[in-house]
Amino acid sequence: MPILEGKGVTRNFGGLAAVSGVDFHVDEGEAVGLIGPNGAGKTTLFNLISGALVPRPGVIKLKGVDVTGFKPHRICRMGVARTFQSVKVFADMTALDNVVLGLLFGAPGRVSRTDVAREAAELLEFAGLSGMEAIPAKDLTLANQKRLEIARALATKPQLLLLDELMAGLNPTEVGQAMELIARIRARGVTIFVIEHVMKAIMSVCDRIIVLDHGKKIAEGTPREIATSRAVIDVYLGE
Repeated sequence: MPILEGKGVTRNFGGLAAVSGVDFHVDEGEAVGLIGPNGAGKTTLFNLISGALVPRPGVIKLKGVDVTGFKPHRICRMGVARTFQSVKVFADMTALDNVVLGLLFGAPGRVSRTDVAREAAELLEFAGLSGMEAIPAKDLTLANQKRLEIARALATKPQLLLLDELMAGLNPTEVGQAMELIARIRARGVTIFVIEHVMKAIMSVCDRIIVLDHGKKIAEGTPREIATSRAVIDVYLGE
């Protein structure tokens, strides 16, 4: 059953079609990859899904509900969280307080500070940041800032998590750790939609992959099907 689907999703910037007539779906429990050359429209599609931009035209549905034009905070409260291509943390706040903010935003009612702090610490530990609660976010390494973004996103209790180039800038060891973290997030029942350029990772963690080029969907299939697609090889993977 689709947790997320889009029909004819389009967004132009002036004369440039950043996303053009894209149909897509993500089923509950899946891990779906989104790949393509730089400028293919991948992050724009995430911005449309998360409410930062509005499709014109096109329809986006979340759990069967038309959410086209909903504001980002409303999309988030409906169970969608995301990370960003360029890490966005509250730099001068501690790692713990970054996650506390996510918990307070995601909480349906009044909560105690003690309970929230405990849950934030548990999420930091889950993300691999145990013992770093008091460190300002700006003093964390890039890999740890990315983990912090994930912990903060998970704090909103999403059903669908959008990951935008989680592994960009990471070394091979950190990439392996990020892949393990995605697997553990899926084990919690969270559906994953991920933009990634690290092909080893995308082929390993995803059940299905969608390929964009110049704003249009040019291929969709299993990792094996995508790896052997002539169209994808020609525009993105290379021989």
